[in-house]
Amino acid sequence: MPNWLRKSFVVLVTILTFGLVTPSQAFLYENTSQLKASRASDVENSENSSELADEEDSNFDKEDFIRQMLIEAEAQSHEKFGAKIGPVIENEFNEVILPNIEKAIQAVAVQFPEDSLAQLKVTENPGGGLSEKIFHITNSKTNEDVIRFHVRRDHPPQQGYWFNFHYHTHHDSFQGHHELGSIYWNKNTPPKWMS
Repeated sequence: MPNWLRKSFVVLVTILTFGLVTPSQAFLYENTSQLKASRASDVENSENSSELADEEDSNFDKEDFIRQMLIEAEAQSHEKFGAKIGPVIENEFNEVILPNIEKAIQAVAVQFPEDSLAQLKVTENPGGGLSEKIFHITNSKTNEDVIRFHVRRDHPPQQGYWFNFHYHTHHDSFQGHHELGSIYWNKNTPPKWMS
C-alpha cells in the first residue's frame, strides 16, 4: 500500500473516531524508520549536490569564461566612462567596441586550457583622470597580466577628440597596439575619466 494512502487512512480513522482509536505501535515504528531513511537520503543527496557543484566549478568552460569576462569588462568600462562621458558614448561603445572586446577575450580563451581559465580574473579598478587603463585580465596564480584593454584620447588636427580603444597582449610584452575601434567625442576637450 502506498505511503500516502496509509497516512490518509490514519488521518481518516482519527477524524472519524475523534481520537478514540490510536494507530498501532507497529505503524508508528514503520513511519519513524521511513523518516530516518528519508533524512539519511536527503543528507546523501545534498552531499552529492555539493560534489556536483564542485565538479561544475572545475568544468568551467570557455563559454562561461567569455560570458563572465564580458560582463566584468562592460562593468569596468562603464565605471571608467563616468557620468559625463558614459551617456554620450554608451550606445556606440555597446554596438561597436564591446563586440570587438568579446573577440579579443575569445582569442585569449583559445590560448589557455579550460582547467586554467578559472585562474584568469579582471582587474577591479579602471584608471581615472587621463589614464588609459580600462581593465586588465590577469592570471591570479602568477599575478601577471595576460591582456590589457585601454582607451586613449586622440586629437588629430582640426578633427576634434576621439576615444581610441585598443588592447595589448603579453605575447609581445604589451608593445603591440591592437585596435578595437574609435568613438568620436566632439571638438571640445572631453572631461577626465570617471568624472
